[in-house]
Amino acid sequence: MTILADYRCPRCALTRPVATAPWCCPRCRGPWDLDFTAGRVDRAELAGRVGSLWRYEEALPLAGPGCSLGEGRTPLVPLTDTVSAKLDFLMPTLSFKDRGAVMLAELARRLDPRRVVADSSGNAGTAAAAYCARAGLECTVYVPESTSPKKLEQIRAHGARLERVPGDREATALAARAAAGEPGVFYFSHVFNPYFQHGTKTYVYELWEDLGGRLPDTLAVPVGNGTLLLGAALAIEELAGNGLIERRPALLAVQAAAVSPLATAFHAGAEDLPPDAPVSAPTLAEGIAITHPPRAHQILAAVRASGGTFTTVAEDELRAAQRDLAARGLFVESTAAACWAATTAHPRPGSTVVPLCGAGAKTGLAA
Repeated sequence: MTILADYRCPRCALTRPVATAPWCCPRCRGPWDLDFTAGRVDRAELAGRVGSLWRYEEALPLAGPGCSLGEGRTPLVPLTDTVSAKLDFLMPTLSFKDRGAVMLAELARRLDPRRVVADSSGNAGTAAAAYCARAGLECTVYVPESTSPKKLEQIRAHGARLERVPGDREATALAARAAAGEPGVFYFSHVFNPYFQHGTKTYVYELWEDLGGRLPDTLAVPVGNGTLLLGAALAIEELAGNGLIERRPALLAVQAAAVSPLATAFHAGAEDLPPDAPVSAPTLAEGIAITHPPRAHQILAAVRASGGTFTTVAEDELRAAQRDLAARGLFVESTAAACWAATTAHPRPGSTVVPLCGAGAKTGLAA
C-alpha cells in the first residue's frame, strides 16, 4: 500500500498518518488538509500520457490507480468572445464530483475498510456509489429526502445502500458523520477529506494544459462546500509555486441568493461564518445549498487572496441560465447554470471560464 502523505489540521497543526487517522481532527473536530508537496508537471511530456486526470501524476498524492473510470480531460468550449465553459458534466457519473471521488475511492481501496459511508445532495453520492462499485467496496450514501429521484435511481443502480434523511443537507451530514465514527468505516467525505480537493484541482491543471500553459483572467466557481473552489485555489498555488504560470486568476465564487452564507460573510468582511447557521430558503441550486460549510474560513481566505469576489444569483436567473445553455446545445442541471447566470449578469474583464458541473438528465428542466 502506497500512501504518500499525512493529514494535517489547518486550525491546530495536529498531524496524523492517513492510514490510522480518524475522519476529522480529534482535537478541534475540523477537516483535514494534506501534508503533501506537488511535483512539477512538464507540459511537454503530457502528450503521450493517459487521457484522464491521472496524467498529472507528479501533482497527485496517489499513484497507480486501480479504480479509474477514465475521469477528467473534459472539453473547453467558447460561449462568447470572452467566456468559455468546461464541460465537466461529461464525466462517468455526469458530474465534476468524479474528480474527487476517484481519489477517495482509490484511498479507501488501499485502506480496505469494512464499509464506506458518504453524504450528499446527490452528485457526490452518485460518484461515491459508482467508484466504490468499481473498487469493490460496500457503500452507504446518506441523502436528504428532497434529493432528485433521478439521482436516487443512479445511486441505487451502482449498488449502494440509500439512507434518506428527514430535513436539510446539514441534517444529512450529521447522520453520516455519526455512522462514520463506527469501527472499520471509511468516511467518503468530499468536505472533510483533503484527497477530494487533490482530485478537483485537476480541473485547473487541464485548463492550464489546454490554454497553452496559462490560465484565464477569472475562474467562476459555484460554491456550497467549496470543494471545486478550494481545489482550484490549490492548483493555482501549485502551478505558481512550480513556476508554471506567471499570473494567477481571480476567483469568482457564486452562490444562490436563497442560500448564500459565504457571500454574506465575504461582503461583511468576516473571516468565518457565525456559529449559528443563517436562515435560508429553498433553491433550484440544490448542489450548493449549504448553510454552514466546514471549510468556510478557507474558502473566504482563498477568494480574498485571489483578488476575486462573491456574487449571488436569483432563482429566476438560474431558470433563465439553464434554458439559455440548453438553447446553445448544453443541457445541465440548474446548479450547474449558476456561474453562467452570474457571468451573464455581471461580466468580468478579460477571459472567464465557467464550469458546467452536472448534467441536466440528473434533475430535468427547472419548472
